[in-house]
Amino acid sequence: MYKKFIVEFIGTFFLVFTVGMTVLHQPDGVIPPLAIGAILMTMIFAGGHISGGHFNPAVTLAVFVRGKIPGIEAVGYVISQILAGAVAAGVVLSLKGGPATGAAPAQLVPVLVAEFLFTFALAWVVLNVATAKGTSGNSFYGLAIGFTVLAGAFAVGSISGAAFNPAVVTGATLLGLLNPATIWIYFVANFAGGGAAAIVFRIVNDEAAD
Repeated sequence: MYKKFIVEFIGTFFLVFTVGMTVLHQPDGVIPPLAIGAILMTMIFAGGHISGGHFNPAVTLAVFVRGKIPGIEAVGYVISQILAGAVAAGVVLSLKGGPATGAAPAQLVPVLVAEFLFTFALAWVVLNVATAKGTSGNSFYGLAIGFTVLAGAFAVGSISGAAFNPAVVTGATLLGLLNPATIWIYFVANFAGGGAAAIVFRIVNDEAAD
């Protein structure tokens, strides 16, 4: 089981590291979404056969509710992911020379809606391309998941920052990109989106928790 935790740590580390290196002290542009979607895709292809390639506590929750991972293992995944996000933030800070300053508090309703919808979309895609019988053994799952994050970053990045991931939220907060006073909005939206996607998946798929 520890091998899965290591893979989850590595994948999440590089995801959050890429977020930090492309966003912190950088002007807005197309590079961050492209880089973030690409690293998620490649890390999923690299580690998906070992751990499932979650790299996201909200996705782990969705897979747990879907019935594809036991509770104790899910807890280990989440710990590995959050820890990786914090470590990645530390490395970024050492390279970038310090955190951002003056992050404004998040606006409750816009951020809640944006983060919920695209975390739902992300978890929904993961469940359908990586855990469903109908797509078993496919070779496109990493591309589908990475492009979901890419699309979300372009669609709602200006509203919420496009986290869709509590580990990314953890790292972004340590980097000064998110205001600590309102990160609870992201956690609520992300976990709610992941849980909702799993519930809908179970409703519309006959295989349920098989």
